[in-house]
Amino acid sequence: MTVHSPRNRLEPGPFAGRLVAAMVAAVLVVPTGARAADAPARASSFAEEVEPVLEQYCYGCHGLGVKKGGVTLDEFADEDAARRDTKLWLAVLKNLRSGIMPPAGKPQPSAEDRRLLETWIKYGAFGIDPNDPDPGRVTVRRLNRVEYRNTIRDLLGVDYDTTNEFPPDDSGHGFDNIGDVLTLSPLLLEKYLAAASAIVSKAVPTVSKVVPERVVPGSSFRPSDGKGKAGALSYYEPATLSATAEVPHDGTYRLILDVTANERYVDGQSDSNKARLLFRADGEEVARREFVRQDGKPFRFESDRDWNAGPHTLEVEVEPLTPGEKQVRSLSFRIQGVTVRGPSDEKYWSRPTHYERYFPGEVPEGLAGRRLYARELLGKFAAKAFRRPVDDATKDRLAALAEAGWSADGLTFEAGVARAMTAVLTSPRFLFREEGVDPISSERFPFVDEYSLASRLSYFLWSTMPDDELIRLAGEHRLRAGLDAQVRRMLADPRSSEFFRHFVGQWLQSRDIETVLINGPAVAARDAAPDPEADRRRARFRALISKAPEELTAAEKKELQEIRSGFGRFFRRFREFELSRELRIAMRRETEMLVEHVVRNDRNLLELLDCDYTFLNERLAKHYGIDGVVGDEMRRVDLPKGSPRGGVLTQGTILAVTSNPDRTSPVKRGLFLLDNILGSPPAPPPPNIPALEESARKKGGKLPTMREAMALHRKQPMCASCHSRMDPLGLALENFNALGKWRETEQAGPIDASGTLITGEDFRDIRDVKRVLIERHRREFYRCLTEKLLTYALGRGLESYDVEAVDVIVGRIEAADGRASALIAGIIESAPFQRRRRASTQAEAPGPAAVGASESPRKGADHD
Repeated sequence: MTVHSPRNRLEPGPFAGRLVAAMVAAVLVVPTGARAADAPARASSFAEEVEPVLEQYCYGCHGLGVKKGGVTLDEFADEDAARRDTKLWLAVLKNLRSGIMPPAGKPQPSAEDRRLLETWIKYGAFGIDPNDPDPGRVTVRRLNRVEYRNTIRDLLGVDYDTTNEFPPDDSGHGFDNIGDVLTLSPLLLEKYLAAASAIVSKAVPTVSKVVPERVVPGSSFRPSDGKGKAGALSYYEPATLSATAEVPHDGTYRLILDVTANERYVDGQSDSNKARLLFRADGEEVARREFVRQDGKPFRFESDRDWNAGPHTLEVEVEPLTPGEKQVRSLSFRIQGVTVRGPSDEKYWSRPTHYERYFPGEVPEGLAGRRLYARELLGKFAAKAFRRPVDDATKDRLAALAEAGWSADGLTFEAGVARAMTAVLTSPRFLFREEGVDPISSERFPFVDEYSLASRLSYFLWSTMPDDELIRLAGEHRLRAGLDAQVRRMLADPRSSEFFRHFVGQWLQSRDIETVLINGPAVAARDAAPDPEADRRRARFRALISKAPEELTAAEKKELQEIRSGFGRFFRRFREFELSRELRIAMRRETEMLVEHVVRNDRNLLELLDCDYTFLNERLAKHYGIDGVVGDEMRRVDLPKGSPRGGVLTQGTILAVTSNPDRTSPVKRGLFLLDNILGSPPAPPPPNIPALEESARKKGGKLPTMREAMALHRKQPMCASCHSRMDPLGLALENFNALGKWRETEQAGPIDASGTLITGEDFRDIRDVKRVLIERHRREFYRCLTEKLLTYALGRGLESYDVEAVDVIVGRIEAADGRASALIAGIIESAPFQRRRRASTQAEAPGPAAVGASESPRKGADHD
């Protein structure tokens, strides 16, 4: 096993060089399934060529009076009626491509027959014109919480906590940036109004001069003897920390000490210790206060001092007041800093922080000059906030709003401008992503204008507004021509980490690891061998506590105490199985870093399914049972030969978020693979399906293995069809418990992870499954990943008219030997990303079937 240095972080890698080749290759790729020129001819050949294929391979189950699954393919009134049922043909296409239909063991269509059927569905039933592809509908997209926060940060330099201030965003098609679900409720509108005021008041100065201030950071406060931590003091030991404040002029200064009183929680135990905090300036006491445990509360102490120019000593001292008390909570103080504000004499006042950022010139004295200056400032600010140039009427309205503030309301010029900036942040043109089309284009599906393209790029790869370079190139009409260089630059920028965090976090559900409920001790106990003695102790404990305390004999009281002590030791021993916050973060980062490594280094996308390395720190490596990793830093680690790890399927994130709190869930795991890896989720479960535990009771007195419980559950007819697809995939992961740890047995006996996929391939364990996926089902994986990424990039669910765009991208990936650059380039160069319908075209377009159209529950209780 090789452990790479923690300093060897992810670099941009060779993605850049291959991206150009991937984009150039677009003109060489033939749409999957047929040449574009063949499409019109194939669209009219249903009766002669397509129906015989259906009759030979499909009508046995879905025709001639047989309607398995409620599906029939031979009862259309005419060919036009057949073409109109796009939802049916989309299901046929997905099942045909995934190998589900015809079922394994039944006669299979030849490659030519499959091509004929696929071609008719795409160009006949769906009506796709590959020479003029429909880019799809556009729902105007509101900024979600992440995009709003990042946009405000880049626009005004304020980190506004949208997680706490705004309600959660709804999700659709697996993502929270979908335009159809990003509605604007009255509550959210009120939140936006309040946020705009708070953000502008924090960022934009409203006066031209302020009392100067400087901050002595808490880290500058150090013990005189060099022992102890800078800026930190314990309740339990007497200590003094000091720092120096330098002031430039004689005068009156205000000193502001900010400190927090902290504690570390320890098993519910109380700590009654007290301490006195003293604050001194040049040896003179400024403030004092006595503290008990304060649960992390902030405190502020202020005092005015007359100081001469030069250095001054600041001291913070702690005096323990209860040295005899038990010390169990680690009570402490943290010095945040001391603000020195002054001198108060107005002749020393200075420009506020960031004043020049918003008011780069002197404010004119006359009204006409102020109006022009306000118009100039607000025009530039609005253009940046709206992500495109603004017209003169908008500039005039904003300037008038600013003037109303500084004149009618008696505010300063700066305050009037700030008021107008608040209006900009509440405008729909800021809160929603306004898009337009190329004004000179006469095409039915024109390109989006370059400002819209800039926003599509930046919110796709950065989750934030376009930067100055993107806007400049858009204004010069050179962005579309220089896309390859811009994509390289954007992926090399640190802001691209947002793409990996939010796309990967939702596609692979890795961000759910931070909140998923897993009962570690219960999971560990389920994996342990049966312990009759432990069962006896539990039964005896229940018997003893059922008695009133006064009824217990001395021997029984002693026995009860011993049992309780044993339980305490048991739970302390199993504490190592808990998913701590640090472990959860490491798991999430492992998943993100693997995808980031593959994309940045333009590696084969199949490494996401299986590879001989992963990303670990010491805590996560110990959890996985991998030796030789030391330290908290996440780094690439080569896996031992034969390790079942490698690829996202066996990472702790996926294994935990697809489990129940106290056990694994083959159903959730199988469903996850079908939905997020193979792109063929089953239909939602019917109502009133009994829980797995209810089926398991039918086994009798012996606790069944998970495989036995699933087999019992599958005997119910309404469960069998879907479970035959999900269960083999989920059971292949049974060697990993709900915590993501490898195991050979569970309580009822050895684990059998073998099985047969619905497409007919046998496997022994997850290693074989990964091999089968790569060798036999790589195209389904490429297509699924393309659909997920295109959905995220477009902010809408895919429809039947998007099948051609997905097929073209998949063809590019295959032609590039699976390289990640082909996927990214394919998304950005695709018609849905580059073009849009005109308003009239959008109104006339039919309502097609959704691609991957299953909004079935992903995280609910097992319906096994």
